[in-house]
Amino acid sequence: MRLIKTLGLFSITLLLGACSNNNWQTASREPAGIAPAPEKEKSAVIEVYAADAFSWRGWFAVHTWIATKEANAAEYTVYEVVGWRVKRGLPALHQYKTTTPDRYWFGSKPEKVLSLTGKKAERIIPQITAAVNRYPWANEYTVFPGPNSNTFPEWVGLQVPELV
Repeated sequence: MRLIKTLGLFSITLLLGACSNNNWQTASREPAGIAPAPEKEKSAVIEVYAADAFSWRGWFAVHTWIATKEANAAEYTVYEVVGWRVKRGLPALHQYKTTTPDRYWFGSKPEKVLSLTGKKAERIIPQITAAVNRYPWANEYTVFPGPNSNTFPEWVGLQVPELV
């Protein structure tokens, strides 16, 4: 009976190890192809994405981020909160420009949680930007209960009720 338990534990350990990518440096960050290309979509765009968190954390949590593109802009502005940045002495709140806001989150394909385009998006983008600039936990990150990458878009959504 002890041998069966040992083999069972060993099998579970192998399975768990095989199901998680533990090398963030080689994990995919390629575009998922689900965001409107800025050169084709000229109207304003707001998108919110979620992807499984990296490695085993993805069994329990997702990473979320907000992307906005003003009308006729060549790039999106992406807003996200990332815990490892705090460990390196950087703000948790990160903002950057890209043509591909829908990149895989270190091996996990994102899903679109929200998508707005046109006049409504154009009207809301300045409100999102203002809310991001007021985010009170820009330099903090706590896995549970937050602030983290999930409580950030929630907070922005509470500041900009038109997002829902």
